[in-house]
Amino acid sequence: MKTVIPCLSLFFILIFSTLSPAAEIYTLEDLYRIALKRSEKVMISEQRLYMAERQKDKAISVLLPWLSSFGEYKKYNEEKTRDSTFIIQPSSASSWGLKLERSFSLGGKEFYALRMAQENTVKARFDLTTEKESLLFNVASAYYELLRAKEAVEIAKANVERLKKHRDAAEARLKVGEVTKTALLRAEAELSSARSEFVRASNNLKLAKAILSRVVGIEGDYDVAESKPDIEEQPEMPDVSHYKEIAFSKRPELKSAELQKVISEHRVKYTEGSYFPNLKLEADYVRNETDPSTFSLIKEQIYGIVRIEFPIFEGGLRRAELRESIAQKKEAELFYEDLKKNVGIEVEESYLEVITLRETIKFLEDEVKFAKENYRAVSKQFEFGLADSVDVMDANTLLLTAEKNLSNAKYNYQLSLLRLRRATGTLLEMARVE
Repeated sequence: MKTVIPCLSLFFILIFSTLSPAAEIYTLEDLYRIALKRSEKVMISEQRLYMAERQKDKAISVLLPWLSSFGEYKKYNEEKTRDSTFIIQPSSASSWGLKLERSFSLGGKEFYALRMAQENTVKARFDLTTEKESLLFNVASAYYELLRAKEAVEIAKANVERLKKHRDAAEARLKVGEVTKTALLRAEAELSSARSEFVRASNNLKLAKAILSRVVGIEGDYDVAESKPDIEEQPEMPDVSHYKEIAFSKRPELKSAELQKVISEHRVKYTEGSYFPNLKLEADYVRNETDPSTFSLIKEQIYGIVRIEFPIFEGGLRRAELRESIAQKKEAELFYEDLKKNVGIEVEESYLEVITLRETIKFLEDEVKFAKENYRAVSKQFEFGLADSVDVMDANTLLLTAEKNLSNAKYNYQLSLLRLRRATGTLLEMARVE
């Protein structure tokens, strides 16, 4: 009976361990979709777009006439008459009616306000696209940093295994008197350093995983599926001017800044409208009743009012507002020109980075290949006494450095492609997540 209980416990542990859910595996496209749904910054931009649409509704409402109703009831303390015949003051009186009114500026301020609201709505959409593209690039950066960290762990692990073998070989040769103890001590020191690097790489992997979880908004255990496009299959890239043309036509920040220029121009027109008079049109229907009824009571009234208002002196307010709007227009123009130049530099920098890394990776792959062959050759020479421990360490360091450089270059290349997409304003289009 005592042996049955532990066996049953072990059986149930194995059963429940097999039923436990496996870690979710995400592709880069999956991470894009999740991030777009859960990002607070994207939600904030969506709310700004919603508010911009409501501002447009408000601007439209100003152009439409307003219809309102009103009512009034009066109760007097006493009824007053003259010569006991004519009622001067009834005991009560009431009135109600409808009012249709419309007020607008003869300078067209309301129409310019509507244009600005419409353009601001489109600008908010471009700003939302900008926020989404920034988010996608941040997700991609965290994703490739995680893959880089995973490969760094594998490189560090392989380095530990190589140095273990070298330590064992040095220990075996020391026993037969072929090397001095310093060779073994050097091998032990290098192995300890490699183990320390492995621990550091493992912790960096945990940190990279936590950062990706924060950027995307996922919880629990998970893993990512690696995407490694073949560099040889990448098509030849056009000239950098081609990408600049795309950026100038599609970059959402540029489109937003260009719309801001148009909005500032309309704001100047809107401010100039303050120098024109305001016209107010009003039509009223009034129904009057008294108790008791009076002889002079007009039961129904229908009339219209036309009023023109023009401020003569307002303390210099209109002049100050006009000068302010002209300065804002100049600011928007300068900001657009500066942003366009920066976008051009950003595209050129990203383009050159892609070209550089594409060519560099080919040489780094050759370097890793030769470094591996060199390490194998030097290790064999050490086993037969044709090389010392320093030669092995140098060969291992060369191989380790080459593997790290190749790993960094590959993931930097993937990021540089996305950075070029981001610079040209086509990252969201390429991701195909909407």
